[in-house]
Amino acid sequence: MPPQQSASGKATLDSSHTEMSEILMPNDTNNLGRALGGSVLHWMDICGAISARRFSNRQVVTAAMDHVDFIAPIELGDIVTITGYVFDTGRTRMDVKVDVQTERPTAEETNEAATSFFSFVALDTSETPTPVPALHCPTEAQRELRDIALEQRQKRRQNLA
Repeated sequence: MPPQQSASGKATLDSSHTEMSEILMPNDTNNLGRALGGSVLHWMDICGAISARRFSNRQVVTAAMDHVDFIAPIELGDIVTITGYVFDTGRTRMDVKVDVQTERPTAEETNEAATSFFSFVALDTSETPTPVPALHCPTEAQRELRDIALEQRQKRRQNLA
């Protein structure tokens, strides 16, 4: 889905929304049968990159990742859902909130598993940083998601300082 851009060069938060799912298989587990942190980070990075590409309609590269909070283990066989969306932009930068949730259908259980914030830079055809659209949040739901992400990131940075 191409970004919903207006003549003023804006794209919506919804145009960046990405959701992907995996099943935790043995190749992505440690000796305890739980997800390898590197596999989870890989999925989060891909989800964030898709969000940034949808938003900017450009190739993107990962510029930064805040620390990751691993909230709960992901067990072998769990369904893992990764969601991301652009919540802030700079001239060439897009900030993406990425969350990971697990589902155990047999137990009718879902849990938050991980969360982080990523920054991506848009590239032109020469692989040079290029401007991105301004973030536009036309609905109350989009404004709320943006504000929650901005507040959570600020609190995390304050706690680290």
